[in-house]
Amino acid sequence: MDAVFKALADASRRRLLDRLNARNGQTLRELCAELEIARQSVSKHLAVLEAANLVTTVWRGREKLHYLNPVPIHQVADRWISRYERGRLATLVHLKHDLEGTAVTTPKFVYVIYIQTTADKLYQALTDPTFTDVYMGATGPRSDWQVGSPVRWKSDPDGEFEELGQRVLEAEPGKRLSYTWHTLQPMHRDLFDSDEEFDAARQERSKVTFDIEPAEVAELGVKLTIIHDDFDTPDSKMLESVSGGWIMILSGLKTLLEADTPAATTDR
Repeated sequence: MDAVFKALADASRRRLLDRLNARNGQTLRELCAELEIARQSVSKHLAVLEAANLVTTVWRGREKLHYLNPVPIHQVADRWISRYERGRLATLVHLKHDLEGTAVTTPKFVYVIYIQTTADKLYQALTDPTFTDVYMGATGPRSDWQVGSPVRWKSDPDGEFEELGQRVLEAEPGKRLSYTWHTLQPMHRDLFDSDEEFDAARQERSKVTFDIEPAEVAELGVKLTIIHDDFDTPDSKMLESVSGGWIMILSGLKTLLEADTPAATTDR
């Protein structure tokens, strides 16, 4: 956490994070234009933020896009904020944003986490029920993980695995996994004020991608980048629903793979 606090101690770096929080996925040129800071200075600040894992980058063609990575900040909060206080604090934050008109919208979520494991073991943990049943609560996913195959989940923990319209888009063991995401389920009804709004939102589709690569520093193990995108609108209810869920899932995945458990040590 020392690197995180050091990175956040500089006002210019906090401004960079604010800009990415307001509009994620910006190029270096866009960040320089918005902040009116010299390009070299912005590059140095971004390097510090990347080293602290507060910013991650994704290449789109020849453009390098920068994304705010909230995982380290979540870990800081998780260390000192009681789980009994989180709900009340989240409510107060949302109320503050609503009253001040500063609610943040973004069409995409990008998370990065480093896990001390191998690329093959991480890919296995994303696809093998021996692992997923541990950190996802035995609700999914199930697939043969061939391109075009369905990905089945349980919308009800006590029910059966269902065909929810998801399909595998890419499956490269040890490197990349991508599949379309299901629509909103009955469990999400409470997010809406009316059945009409809920029915309209259920038409939306999105996709999730897991990129696996060696960490820049070997001791960190493997770098996992999860990108959930292709939402129809910036205020997508599905995006709102999954934003916190992925952080919890990634935390559970990391704990499982770095623990000395039967699932973590399984070679299949």
